[in-house]
Amino acid sequence: MTKKIFVLLALMLAASSMLCAQTPGAATVDWKPVTAGFAMAIASSLCGLAQGKAIASAVEGMARNPGAAKAIQLAMLIGLAFVESLALYTLLIVFLFEK
Repeated sequence: MTKKIFVLLALMLAASSMLCAQTPGAATVDWKPVTAGFAMAIASSLCGLAQGKAIASAVEGMARNPGAAKAIQLAMLIGLAFVESLALYTLLIVFLFEK
């Protein structure tokens, strides 16, 4: 079994130089839009997770101590603004370095 895998890997290694060869002056792919999309997707998803965790923790804290609800709510809103600013900074960077 390992001999078959070794032969397959050797064939793939030998064929990779031919499959990945590129003629000089050929058109290349512009990766900026692709990486910008990935950056924004990662930033948005992580900001969404962070905001969900912050709101869940704040609601739990308000349920445990209703007297401190105003202070917890203010701290939560400031924290949410900081978390959301990370996604906005990523969007700004995507538009600045697009071209």
